[in-house]
Amino acid sequence: MLNSLDLPKAPAETRVVVAMSGGVDSSVVAALLKQQGYDVIGITLQLYDHGEAAHRKGACCAGQDIYDARRVAEAIGIPHYVLDYEERFRAAVIDRFTQSYLAGETPIPCVECNRSIKFRDLLETARELGADVLATGHYVASRRLPDGRRALHRAADPDRDQSYFLYATTAEQLDLLRFPLGELPKEKTRDLARQFGLTVAEKADSQDICFVTQGRYSDVIERLKPGAVHGGEIVHVDGRVLGRHEGIIHYTVGQRKGLGLSVGEPLYVVRLDAAEARVVVGPREALATRLIRIADVNWLGDVPLDSLGEQGLEVAVRVRSTREPRPAILRSTGTGITVELLSAEDGVSPGQACVIYESDAPRARVLGGGTIARTAAEAAPAAA
Repeated sequence: MLNSLDLPKAPAETRVVVAMSGGVDSSVVAALLKQQGYDVIGITLQLYDHGEAAHRKGACCAGQDIYDARRVAEAIGIPHYVLDYEERFRAAVIDRFTQSYLAGETPIPCVECNRSIKFRDLLETARELGADVLATGHYVASRRLPDGRRALHRAADPDRDQSYFLYATTAEQLDLLRFPLGELPKEKTRDLARQFGLTVAEKADSQDICFVTQGRYSDVIERLKPGAVHGGEIVHVDGRVLGRHEGIIHYTVGQRKGLGLSVGEPLYVVRLDAAEARVVVGPREALATRLIRIADVNWLGDVPLDSLGEQGLEVAVRVRSTREPRPAILRSTGTGITVELLSAEDGVSPGQACVIYESDAPRARVLGGGTIARTAAEAAPAAA
């Protein structure tokens, strides 16, 4: 018989480390598993200078959040530890975020945090503590396959689904990870928090990038890399120079407002050319993307990725966290991994994630994903 975490042990003999961010979701996970009789240990990561954001709403893993996590652990009667991961977080997440923006990309630091900090370093710490699994408060579902491996699926609550940010989780990591909230709607989580009497039951959800304390990415980059930001030209896709800018880090692909241009037509940021310090703008139709090349691919599918060839695999992909998966063809050839969108998408930006699903169904399995490296308006013609 398997327990509720799909392990062949009694709950009392199963040690679970819970990653406690101080929010309502991870707090409920800890309380729920404790109620079910598991041997629970709570761990909170201090990821950056908590004094800078101690009273800031919308952040996580700092100041008040560490205090909240500790109070919850005390209330439900579990051991709780705070680990200082500031140096690791700076090297793996903040520095990479900065370099990516300076290269004209639009990175997603939450993906890198999950990949390099929570599901690598923290998972190793959990193993050292003798844990059978590491549980988190993410809204994503993990299900056992017939052969014993685990598959990642979109969460039951489509408005809370976080699979886009977890595509880089490896098959080995999935074996040791559990997501108890994947089958619950958010309101049920709130109800459970109230039933458990948790002090964080009404706490607002974190929404912002935790280390961007003033809500402006450019301020962080200019502080960390003084002198690295250079001005340049704003150029139309037809070659006309329309103006100047103070640094490409102030722009993102698809941006319309704040360009400071008066040319009698709506213009959008189409491309950021870091090498020439250029912001390339154009009409909305210039944003249309059909072909995406992805890099640093994490593959969770059943068939080998390199076996797909030119014929490819019918999938659904998500190119922004706020968009629904759209039908596409995934191909693997000698020139790399490409995704052909069956209908064009606007504002597809290098640095963002392209997450691959088995289909566009609400509970679809996650097949993996990668970082968007390059885009094109049209798909290349098929090989003869």
